[in-house]
Amino acid sequence: MNLQEQDINQEEQQMLDSIKASRIMLPIILGLGVVAYLIWKSWDPDAIAQIRWTNSTLIFLAIACLVWLVRHLFYSWRMRVLSLKAFSWKKSMELIVLWEFSSAVSPTSVGGSAVAVFFLAQEKIKAARAVSIVLYSLVVDTLFFIITLPALFFIFGPEVLRPGAESFSDLGGIGYIFVSLVGVMIVYTGFVFYGLFINPTHIQRFLHWLSRRKWLKRFQDTLHKTGNDIIVASRELSENDWRFHASAFFSTFGAWTTRFLALNFIILALVSSVSPDFMNQLLVYGRGEMMHSIIQFYPTPGGAGLTEYTFKGFFNDIINPVEISIVVALVWRLITYYTYLLAGAIVIPNWFRKIIARRRLERLSK
Repeated sequence: MNLQEQDINQEEQQMLDSIKASRIMLPIILGLGVVAYLIWKSWDPDAIAQIRWTNSTLIFLAIACLVWLVRHLFYSWRMRVLSLKAFSWKKSMELIVLWEFSSAVSPTSVGGSAVAVFFLAQEKIKAARAVSIVLYSLVVDTLFFIITLPALFFIFGPEVLRPGAESFSDLGGIGYIFVSLVGVMIVYTGFVFYGLFINPTHIQRFLHWLSRRKWLKRFQDTLHKTGNDIIVASRELSENDWRFHASAFFSTFGAWTTRFLALNFIILALVSSVSPDFMNQLLVYGRGEMMHSIIQFYPTPGGAGLTEYTFKGFFNDIINPVEISIVVALVWRLITYYTYLLAGAIVIPNWFRKIIARRRLERLSK
């Protein structure tokens, strides 16, 4: 994306460089590279031959794709709600593609949320509204996991984290990672919730105080900006009634539930030995959510490479023969991850051309 200097400033160019279409190559190389390695290490033609490509296989794969589309609609609904319907359904769906693409390819130094604020700020909504959309999205997203992760652990016990585990001690390091993960989520959500809905000034002062500590000097600008953003977002969100929050809550839960539910149908499509029994399918769902939660904090874009590598370990008691897990993981990532890489590579250049054209028109009209 080559742009004239007057059309975009340096900060915006840096933001766009972090999500440019060429970056799709890194997660693709990481993901497919790991798949190739796993195939080389454990490929078993006899096991793979057990996959039966029947009408039911195609039906379940079609349902998985449909569920993934429903997920996108849930996220678009939330965008409409949080923007107070400033965005049409079409625009909301486009923005979710941009948001998901940026999350899939952005380096940790930029982050998907920072890029999301940038995208929203270009769409002629108030800066305060853009900030509140992103911050509130982070709160309700984390709230989903605070509720569902402990619930799944309560239902299935340690087995939901590691096949065959009968007690917490059987989990080893992954058990402590899980507890730490839920703890961090609770602290984070409580911190931001307090700032958004109870006393934003206290949080702003605290973050500004932190920004002056020598050992946090490298994060000074980020902490200072976050404190100011919480003040701005709090004012925006205080104007909304309970229906706004209920819609944001249910659209978020719908989006995350369908995200993990897609894996259930992919496994049903490719693994004939898997029982469609409700509790067994709930365990499949729970394993998918646990795996995502643990992997999302790793530095690779979109968990590329690591997701494919750990998939077998999470499902080796469900997918039989276990060698089929390579195919299942690849199909799952093709439907749920690489589609956003492709869609983003198509949508972003077109979206950006429209933004530049509008800026030029506005400049000429002055």
